[in-house]
Amino acid sequence: MASTAASNFGLKDASLIRTQGFINGKWVDAQEGGTINVTNPATGEVLGTVPEMAVTETKQAIEAAAEAFKTWSKTTGKQRHNMLKKFYDLMQEHQDDLARIITLENGKPLAEAKGENAYSASFLEWFAEEAVRTYGEVVPSAFPQIRNVVIKQPVGVVSILTPWNFPSAMITRKLAAALAAGCTAVIKPPPETPFSCLALTELATRAGIPAGVINVITTQANVQEVGREMCTNSTVRKVSFTGSTPVAKTLYGLAAGTLKKVSIEAGGNAPFVVFNDADIDEAVAGAIACKFRGSGQTCVCANRIYVQSSVYADFASRLAEKVSAFKVGNGLDSETTHGPLIHERAVEKVQRHVEDAVSKGAQILVGGQRLQGSGTFFAPTVLSDVPAAALVNQEETFGPLAAITRFETEEEVIRLANDTTVGLAGYFYSRDVGRVWRVAEALEVGMVGVNTGLISQNVIPFGGIKESGLGREGGHGIDEYMNTKLVAFGSL
Repeated sequence: MASTAASNFGLKDASLIRTQGFINGKWVDAQEGGTINVTNPATGEVLGTVPEMAVTETKQAIEAAAEAFKTWSKTTGKQRHNMLKKFYDLMQEHQDDLARIITLENGKPLAEAKGENAYSASFLEWFAEEAVRTYGEVVPSAFPQIRNVVIKQPVGVVSILTPWNFPSAMITRKLAAALAAGCTAVIKPPPETPFSCLALTELATRAGIPAGVINVITTQANVQEVGREMCTNSTVRKVSFTGSTPVAKTLYGLAAGTLKKVSIEAGGNAPFVVFNDADIDEAVAGAIACKFRGSGQTCVCANRIYVQSSVYADFASRLAEKVSAFKVGNGLDSETTHGPLIHERAVEKVQRHVEDAVSKGAQILVGGQRLQGSGTFFAPTVLSDVPAAALVNQEETFGPLAAITRFETEEEVIRLANDTTVGLAGYFYSRDVGRVWRVAEALEVGMVGVNTGLISQNVIPFGGIKESGLGREGGHGIDEYMNTKLVAFGSL
């Protein structure tokens, strides 16, 4: 099956396609022999299979990671830097193949996939440099005979659970920080998009990262049992998860049993606000970049678009004009601007949000329906006159639906923007310096984009507040994978 899967991807380096899990430096099948079909969402065709692993394999992976930690944690920051940098170089060398894998299993256009690969690789480069800068400190003591030294040490084995919307970048954003800190890892990629993770694992091995440091468990039917083991096993000392808020709460509760360190990036419901003093062309461009990237399947994408009444009609018409020019199709087609949704459930949710909004008075300016064909395509959609009570304003759509709601005052829109249990990202457009500071500070989110719809970078502290998660990734996120230890020297 491996050779068949490799031929389905059409890569320059077919050995990047791996159809097995990875435990202690070896590619392995599921002990019970089960497999998972991985399909291309643009065509519905099976790309290949990966093992349906279970708790037994998960325990083996955790044990392998624990054994490898004994030596990996003793390597120097410079040694880890060198391996991560080599890993980065290999991602650059194979960028075309890695992007093609992303497009085939996720559906996003090839240009977007290439952008994701560059973003993904950037975390390896960034955390390679952070590996040599895990500084401690000397703390002056009030007692003459005591000297206080604070050091940083890796936490241990890390469980990494990732989503399908960024099948490469969500791996490296966590894994690079863990490896740089001196931790070892067990990764559970999503069953929809496992091949990107497996290709990265192959490159990590080529980069010289030792056996047991990275382990990969693929599963679908056994996901609850595997997730439970990854969060409750006492050998695991850190859990990092990106995904929906309900699942995040479940995993957080499981990890609490052994008081593990936890990083969670959960769901969002991002407000995108256009004030009457905004540059409308820039706001439209920002909304398109923010809302429709990945066909709207990103946690930080605009979900609720609020436009001040005096510029409402102008913004709505310009946005609709731009969206009507999108070309939806197979991501490998050079003319495609937007690909399919990941699966049938995603299409059904977008349709439900459109129908609910229209039933409550919204008007369809563009799109509004599923596109015919074998893939899971939904027409990029713009709705106007969307009431605040519409379902799209209450929960994350995760699809190509731009719902525009009118507002009158700054106070009103801040209230609307903050009227949600989550708080990952928020965006607004204004050229008033005073308003910029007021609104940026008032929005109850972990990240704010002012006059930009794109905020993701490897150098920033990425994360949310409220029910959007805990901790930060990127930036100085290596600290999330380290323990702080005091060493007090006495009798001096």
